[in-house]
Amino acid sequence: MGNRLSKIYTRTGDDGSTGLGDGSRVGKDSVRVSAYGTVDELNSALGLVLACDISDEVRETLTQIQHDLFDLGGELCIPGMETVRDADIERLEQVLDRFNDGLPPLKEFILPGGGLAAAHCHLARTICRRAERELVTLARSENVRAQPQRYLNRLSDLLFVLARVLARASGHGEVLWHHERRKRT
Repeated sequence: MGNRLSKIYTRTGDDGSTGLGDGSRVGKDSVRVSAYGTVDELNSALGLVLACDISDEVRETLTQIQHDLFDLGGELCIPGMETVRDADIERLEQVLDRFNDGLPPLKEFILPGGGLAAAHCHLARTICRRAERELVTLARSENVRAQPQRYLNRLSDLLFVLARVLARASGHGEVLWHHERRKRT
């Protein structure tokens, strides 16, 4: 385990730079910092879902994902570090299949909503997609393993399914998109 922070502010970032886990310094607006910052934002969004009234099964799943995301952020913060494994992606796929098996097939598009937990889960899904896009951008200029991107891709699918599960469990149900409700001008 690395050094623990005993002092929160260091003033070293006052010039617009930040330290990576390997000791190098980059701009706070670097693609790498944006990517792991968005992974951190996603983790925080999952914290909002966890603050809601949800089943133990969903809670355990999201708590494990929060740990995974902390590891993934570490991998992005420390160039060359490898934390996300194929087994993590396979676990997500198994969980996704298990939750999806209990849902009816989709026949309509779903709008974000369906109760507080489901809405927070939809928000987390969109943040996950942004993290994935930022990771793709990073991989165009720096060496990034495929596993983190694959993990985020599966995770966004899982978050969509969990939002459906949460909407149904809350009693609000899924909010379906109806094309004919669109206002025409």
